[in-house]
Amino acid sequence: MLDVLAVTVPVFLIIAAGYVAVWHKLFSQAQVDGLMMFTQRFAIPCLLFLAMARLDLAQGFDLRLLTAYYSGSVVCFAAGIVGTLLWLRRGAEDAVAVGFAGMFANTVLLGLPIAERAYGVESLAPNYAIIALHAAFCYFTGITAMEVVRAGGTGLIGGLTTVARKMATNSLMIGVALGLALNLSGLSLPAPVEEAVALIARAALPAALFGLGGILVQYRPEGDARGIALCCGIALILHPAWTYGMGRLLGLGDGPFRAAVLTAAMAPGVNSYLFAAMHGRAVRISASSVLIGTGLSVLTVSGWLLLL
Repeated sequence: MLDVLAVTVPVFLIIAAGYVAVWHKLFSQAQVDGLMMFTQRFAIPCLLFLAMARLDLAQGFDLRLLTAYYSGSVVCFAAGIVGTLLWLRRGAEDAVAVGFAGMFANTVLLGLPIAERAYGVESLAPNYAIIALHAAFCYFTGITAMEVVRAGGTGLIGGLTTVARKMATNSLMIGVALGLALNLSGLSLPAPVEEAVALIARAALPAALFGLGGILVQYRPEGDARGIALCCGIALILHPAWTYGMGRLLGLGDGPFRAAVLTAAMAPGVNSYLFAAMHGRAVRISASSVLIGTGLSVLTVSGWLLLL
């Protein structure tokens, strides 16, 4: 158990440091916004660019790996919708927002540093394969469902156009796409350029974890307690449990299996709140689930690491 805590606790201590720094006004919210802009628009895209450029595509994009993880995403999305409709007794649009929160795991800011500490940087190829599709898959599913439920406004075609526009302008997706393009081309970057990109990439995860803590100060634990419990239960228990079962059923190798289950065990990501705010539905539930889920994941992720 101590070995597991040695993996997870440092990650959450960095998050806690960011939270305390902003809470006690040692670091302003504007400074946090600037830090997160640097990590999300520059440092993390550089990290993903290098990962995709160096990825063994035949090994990384294992259909069994993607099936195990993303079938769990679909199940979690459906569970959030059904739970909201039948247990929370809220409308269909709220149900889609809650389903999105249950489905959208924090694959980058939490998933990568914990997996790296647990299994080493050389183990991360399956994580990057999941991340390459994650935002596009979740936003496509969530926005499409929301537009179908609304059956008006921009309509389904407009919703799909929104997905395409968001993905085309998303810096993380641009980093992934450019890295894949370089990989497929067989070319390589000049050594000084690659080293410069690598220097920026090395700053990504520590800075992003600190910034995540600062952002979480904004997400007060308020709203429907049952809704928060539903989101956190789906994200922290149902998703990794489903992925665990599917991974065993499909015969995933040890490395991809651990990557899929551990990534599925992450708390709801900040995009859960952004999706809810974009549509004006279940905003307090989504925001509180990001904060509380991140705190609870200290224990739940440690438990999944013990099991793995």
